[in-house]
Amino acid sequence: MEILIMFGAMLLLIAIGLPIGYAIATSTIITFITYSSTPLSIVSQNAFTGIDSFVLLAIPFFILAGILMSAGGVARRLVDVADAFIGWITGGLGMASVMTATFFGAISGSGAATTSAVGSLMLPEMKRKKYGDEFSATLIASAGSIGVIIPPSIPFVIYGVTVGVSIGDLFLAGIPAGIGMCLVLMIACYIVSKKHGYRGSDSRPSIKHIARALKDGIWALFAPVIILGGIYSGIFTPTESAVAAVVYSLIIGLFVYKELNVKKLRDSFYQAAVLNGVIVFIIGFSGAMAKFLALENVPQKVSEGILSLTDNPILVLLIINIFLLLVGMLIDNIPAIIILSPIFLPVVESVGVTPLQFGVIIVMNLAIGYVTPPYGTTLFVASAISKIPVDRLSRYAIIFTLVLCIPLALATYWPWFTNGFVALFK
Repeated sequence: MEILIMFGAMLLLIAIGLPIGYAIATSTIITFITYSSTPLSIVSQNAFTGIDSFVLLAIPFFILAGILMSAGGVARRLVDVADAFIGWITGGLGMASVMTATFFGAISGSGAATTSAVGSLMLPEMKRKKYGDEFSATLIASAGSIGVIIPPSIPFVIYGVTVGVSIGDLFLAGIPAGIGMCLVLMIACYIVSKKHGYRGSDSRPSIKHIARALKDGIWALFAPVIILGGIYSGIFTPTESAVAAVVYSLIIGLFVYKELNVKKLRDSFYQAAVLNGVIVFIIGFSGAMAKFLALENVPQKVSEGILSLTDNPILVLLIINIFLLLVGMLIDNIPAIIILSPIFLPVVESVGVTPLQFGVIIVMNLAIGYVTPPYGTTLFVASAISKIPVDRLSRYAIIFTLVLCIPLALATYWPWFTNGFVALFK
């Protein structure tokens, strides 16, 4: 009963418009007061200990690096490179948007930042080329979800800290998952564009044009190499690589592309500080809620409940995936990861899924939730940029959600898609 009260109160508070961090904190405090004899001080204690981690310092630096690169002209040059290669194909502008989102996700680690950066550049151009407004906005919102899968990924950092899995391994496992999401969205874009006659660029680019785009964008393309290469070569920890990403962002924004100025720097640091404050608040109180669930033995109860229904691995994973997809529609991925990972990990381990594989599964499910009403994060960002109400985007949101379930199924039922890929680099 106490679990139903806790989650029911949280969802009700979110539904009436209370910020998610406050909803989590309030529902946790109410449940502690009502059902637990544990001193209430444990809530504040766990809220602080939940954020007392060196690894979590990677989050504000990855956020800042993504914002600086967007302000410094990186996103525009990534668009130019993608457009030079595939912009001339049927649906080329949409496919270039998906490819750009994948590249930018390898810098920002954030779905909202990816959607904002790519959407601001591509939506006006797609409108000029007479692409459907709803299709364009929803496609870019869907592509933005790749930002939390392709490494570096803020949700992978959260999951790694929560359950004690190597963040470097999680980043590696996210590569085939992110590429898979990119490919299925590009294929879907091509099919829809073929049906509706959405054209690409007016002519094929010349070798000279491609070379010019690559030359101009080489510094942008090199950013993921710095971030990920430093981690996998052992030069950087994930936190140190995030700091290196900020330094690199400043250098190319100030001295190479020369698009960063004092105002942009001030705004970038302000945005990063505000966003990090929100995330840290959510992480802290999500940890307090997870502590209550652990005290009440919820992981064991959930495991016993699911396995009492079936011990078939296919069905167990299907049940968990459906539940996670529904959760992704309602709450943000950070609290969902902190609260649900310890609950479901014992269940999936009992059917042969490793913590590494489950990390990819849970983050992919919640990333797909970015595109689903009523609380799809990237869908709201795309709606704000395009000025199209979210309800008008629902038709294509359903299509792209189904499409994104294909790589999710691969991650769920084909262990090589995660574990095997990581093993190649060991």
